[in-house]
Amino acid sequence: MGMVISLLNHKGGVGKTTSAINIGAGLVELGKKVLLVDLDPQANLTLSLGIPRQRVTIYECLRGESEPEPFTVKENMDVITSSLDLSGAEMELINEAGREYILRELFEPLTEIYDFIIIDCPPSLGLLTLNALTSSRYVIIPLQTEFLALQGLAKIKQVIDKVKFRLNKNLEIGGVVATMYDSRRILNRDVVETIHKYFGDKVFKTYIRDNVALAEAPAQRKDIFAYQPKSVGAKDYANLCDEILERVDKVAA
Repeated sequence: MGMVISLLNHKGGVGKTTSAINIGAGLVELGKKVLLVDLDPQANLTLSLGIPRQRVTIYECLRGESEPEPFTVKENMDVITSSLDLSGAEMELINEAGREYILRELFEPLTEIYDFIIIDCPPSLGLLTLNALTSSRYVIIPLQTEFLALQGLAKIKQVIDKVKFRLNKNLEIGGVVATMYDSRRILNRDVVETIHKYFGDKVFKTYIRDNVALAEAPAQRKDIFAYQPKSVGAKDYANLCDEILERVDKVAA
């Protein structure tokens, strides 16, 4: 049975899409079969991997117009793409019965095929994000190591707690990832210290360091392992994936 993981932060520009792609690619490097789901109307994940417009995107699936048709990026890594049409989904689904569970129902057959389903959530806490959380076992929170990125952490935790109480008893915070980290900057170190005080051992030991290769990879329509497998970015995401598997295995044991 595959595990569904949402990457969530309602602040943009924190490395959420970069993390979704490279965690997925890193898990593939470790022999796992992975499905990435682009749940953001901006479709940054879809664009970053150079996937052309598909006939069936996550929008058509949520509307009940089609079954998912994942696009294969490379061996063992598929993507359910997004499009700008998704921006209207929240209004269109508002009167649907059981609207928070649509994504969970879509994923049920897919969890038999994939080891991991990784959802790149939109930078908001609306119905799309609620669907992601309702269908997930874990939430991973990418957090840029800047002062403003700390604002809203309490709100994220509040939303996760409410979804756990009302919609998905199995939902847990799987971890917090410090991104764009530079150990030479006092501010970065201070922010990481604050994250540790707030989330304790939920914070991953691996920090994603500020690395130009991570910014360049989407321009080449590649994940970091395909673009520069020996870069600092590839090393950090490989270490992070090792940690994720370690945590998952502990829960399964």
